[in-house]
Parts: sequence; C-alpha cells; structure tokens
Amino acid sequence: MTLLSGSSAADILAPIDRCWAVVEDVADAPRWQNGLDSVEVVERDGDGRASVCDIVHDAKFTKVRVRVRVTYDPPRRLEFTRLQSPDVDEMHASWELQELGPDRTRATYSLAVDPGRVGVMARPLERALRPVVVGHRPEELARAVAARG
Repeated sequence: MTLLSGSSAADILAPIDRCWAVVEDVADAPRWQNGLDSVEVVERDGDGRASVCDIVHDAKFTKVRVRVRVTYDPPRRLEFTRLQSPDVDEMHASWELQELGPDRTRATYSLAVDPGRVGVMARPLERALRPVVVGHRPEELARAVAARG
C-alpha cells in the first residue's frame, strides 16, 4: 500500500535540453535537492550514466536508504525504481519534461513510496515529507538550471 504519493510541476524558463542536463546528472542531485543527503553510483550504463545508485534521504527524524535503478528516455523522462531498501517497501519516482517552447519547459516530479513498517508513524511521516520530497522539486530544478546558466 502506497502511503506517500504525489506530484508537482513548474514551468522553467529554459530550453528542455538545459533542464535535461541537470535532471540526468543523478550524482549531482544532492547539491540542489533539499533532503537528499547522498547519491552513490553503483553501476553505469553503456552511455556512462548512473544506472544503479544508493540514495540516502534525510526524512527529518531518520535517514532513508534506497538502492534504485535509474532509467532514461532523453530528454523527456527519467525514472527511479526501488531495487532494495531496509527502510521502504516500495518506491518509484520520476521526472517528466515537456517542451513548451524554445525557452520554456514544464517539469513534473512524481513520487510514490510505501514506507512499510513505520505503522503508526505513517501519517506524521507523510505530513513531514510531502512538502520536502514532492512539493518543491520542480522549483529546486529551476534554480539548479538557472545556476548552470
């Protein structure tokens, strides 16, 4: 049962290729994504991109560790799927980019997590994590794209 799910979107004043360059650089994500402590690349695909990663999220009162598979559909979609985790039963996240014009891109971040064994803490966990993990990701992407120029 997925207890935490949602998505958020924002329009970014940048071409889709600039937005994609930030999104596909998975190892750099902790620099611009709030609450993402670390990304360790375990495997790379034939194009040199991260394909399996160990990710650590700061969930306010605990660290959440997840090994994910990363799949790419450039420059439109990037997905993370849980392979294993001592902390969550299921996790799926994605970035979707939609070209709105030559210098405008809509970015949508989606997340679905089943935190499993948290039991009675599920609702407080959801309230704490939703604004951090789902609510502001596209705005964080916009700032990261602008910073890269």
